[in-house]
Amino acid sequence: MLAIIGCLVVLYCALLAGFDYAMHQPPETFAGIMMHVGPAPLLLFPFETLWKHARAGNLQVGDVAPDFTLPLLDRSGSATISSFRGAKPVVLVFGSYT
Repeated sequence: MLAIIGCLVVLYCALLAGFDYAMHQPPETFAGIMMHVGPAPLLLFPFETLWKHARAGNLQVGDVAPDFTLPLLDRSGSATISSFRGAKPVVLVFGSYT
């Protein structure tokens, strides 16, 4: 009985390590992995804690924002955040107002 429990603990730890590794991958890769495993890891592991740790990043207050480019809403072009540096404040809002 003790051997079975030990094997289950080792299996759980191995799966937890694999899931943690998957969370540290780019979003497209993580989505592909989750597509194949389904919702089971969300129920078996501390998803929110792992996710916050995996996606925490290393920016600190006062650091310069990393440069990135986003398409304009009307698809007429794109905006690069570095083009606003020193010119005017930039606020990014992710979400919905509906």
